[in-house]
Amino acid sequence: MFAHKHPYKPFISKQTTKLIVGTLPPPRFSIGNLKKGDVNFCYGSIDGQLWPILDEIFKLNLHFETSDFAIQQRKDFLIKNNIGICDIVDSCERQKMDASDLGMLNIELRDMIYFIKKLPLVHTLLLTGGNSKNGPEYHLRRQLKDIKIELNTISLETPRIHEFLIEGTRKIKVISLTAPSGAANRAVGSNPQYKLLKQQNPKFNTFDFRVLQYKKYF
Repeated sequence: MFAHKHPYKPFISKQTTKLIVGTLPPPRFSIGNLKKGDVNFCYGSIDGQLWPILDEIFKLNLHFETSDFAIQQRKDFLIKNNIGICDIVDSCERQKMDASDLGMLNIELRDMIYFIKKLPLVHTLLLTGGNSKNGPEYHLRRQLKDIKIELNTISLETPRIHEFLIEGTRKIKVISLTAPSGAANRAVGSNPQYKLLKQQNPKFNTFDFRVLQYKKYF
């Protein structure tokens, strides 16, 4: 059994208005065995799509390499745009050394409500995945249910949108984005909106679909 601990603390500041919320980076980030092209920072896997998507949207000219410069580029972007990162899973155990959410066992969560209360300007959570078992929305729902906070549905179209209230009147919007991983491509391929856009432009692909979606909320 592999003890998979999140290698990064939340990247947040008092000016943070939006929080990116996922689960855990691949296990290699926790043991320092990075691939060529990995960036030693949140969502830094060379196989992941979050930073390529943001690079496309904001024309950041990001470097995809294991360097301090690449890390600083990402931190500068987040700070400039008042975006934080606070994944909801702190640790888990795995039988296999993979990044599957379904493969997580004995999960320890970070207290998202604690962090939201600590950050008075946060109004939106950008979840990098939906309500499938062990995904970020799945765990957020569990935490809210435990403290009797209702998650209200705003839209069930992709991406799903919900909201909840804390501290009486403070409204937090929750956007469940299509996961920025290859594993979600099958779900994208079956999405009616994607099929329509693909029909209109045969060159349109799953990456383009995510760019359109993420652009609206970032």
